[in-house]
Amino acid sequence: MDVPDTTLLPYVMNLLYILTGVALIYVTATLFLTWLVQQIPRNPVTDPPRWGTVTDIRIPAIDGGYLEVWRIDPKGPSRGIVVFAHGWGRNRDRMVKRAKIFARWGFTTVIHSARGHGNSSSRQCMNAVRFAQDIESVIQWVNEPVLLYGHSAGSAGAIIAAARHPSMVRLLFLEASYAHTKEALLSLYRWFSPVFGKLFGPAIVQWMRILYRGATEAYSPARVARRIRMPVMLIHGEKDHRFPLSFAMTLKHSFVHEKVACYIAKNAGHSDASKTKEYGPTVKSFINRYLVDKG
Repeated sequence: MDVPDTTLLPYVMNLLYILTGVALIYVTATLFLTWLVQQIPRNPVTDPPRWGTVTDIRIPAIDGGYLEVWRIDPKGPSRGIVVFAHGWGRNRDRMVKRAKIFARWGFTTVIHSARGHGNSSSRQCMNAVRFAQDIESVIQWVNEPVLLYGHSAGSAGAIIAAARHPSMVRLLFLEASYAHTKEALLSLYRWFSPVFGKLFGPAIVQWMRILYRGATEAYSPARVARRIRMPVMLIHGEKDHRFPLSFAMTLKHSFVHEKVACYIAKNAGHSDASKTKEYGPTVKSFINRYLVDKG
């Protein structure tokens, strides 16, 4: 009778122990990174508004906290109110230069910092839905239909808020947006670091899908776009390396109506479209085409 060779068994067992240890370390590391990427970066700027009549106020947030808000009224009659939502890690000051352009056209502008940003109350693990909740709090405070403008993560929140409250949003502006959350996050992680994006990105996205019970994809702009009926303007930098231009094109074709305009800013990056020469005239033309002035 042959006796089984057990000389390799210790090596096999040691290999299994090592692989199990590596797997546990990877799972633990990606769980920690899933939490971490939702906390950083926080990169606020300082650029307060210096026109019109500025009201600096705190308004209630949905969770019992508060949002810091600027309302800037023009000296003359107002054409309406524009609500601005900043992107990830920023604050209300980041949208001031855009707001100033709209102010020149006679609009009242309202700019807030999302929870966990600027000097608004703290909130862990912000995401598009929570950005939308803050926009909804601002719209409720304004208490009249608005033009809604979101940048980057703020655009993801803006489209959700517009879909939930169609009667309160007259026009929707989405700058540096994306179509699907999964591809946007993977692109963002690869932009930050190709190694980080390829090694940890897929696992982080999967953990988010589990933690948010599939809401990350359910609230993707391309899915929400099917419920949008007000006129929409997409604004995107031609050289945006965080969210490539193809994301905006996919999103554009996700809307089910024809009132969708797209401004592609030549040689602009993720946050530079509003600095280009054609931005002002193009946005103003869109407003004049679709906005019915009050009165």
